[in-house]
Amino acid sequence: MMFIVRSTGAQPEASGIQVKLSRKTPTNLPDAVGKTDFFCVGEAEAMAALRAAGWTVLELHDGYYEDGSGGGVGIWGQGKYWEIRDTPFTIKEAVGPTASTEPGVEEGEQVNVRGAIFGV
Repeated sequence: MMFIVRSTGAQPEASGIQVKLSRKTPTNLPDAVGKTDFFCVGEAEAMAALRAAGWTVLELHDGYYEDGSGGGVGIWGQGKYWEIRDTPFTIKEAVGPTASTEPGVEEGEQVNVRGAIFGV
């Protein structure tokens, strides 16, 4: 699961988490001056441990979070699935569903796009 740890610049170090990306906290948020957002991956227990240690932990909702340098993080599945992007069109790292979008379609086989979109 991906979440944000917001701090005054110190990167969170705790067992069970990995920092995937950092950005300056957006200025339109209250108390953003001098703070950094760290996009972290870990389980719910790691989030709870960080909160108990006094860190500000924010759960992510579906959307796109810009990193301030042209890329960002795409989130869906309430933080379960995510993509780190260098640009809006370039995926650097991703964790997401691996199931085929159309049952019974093998790799290299043609897909009926019109049927998939319009049901025709």
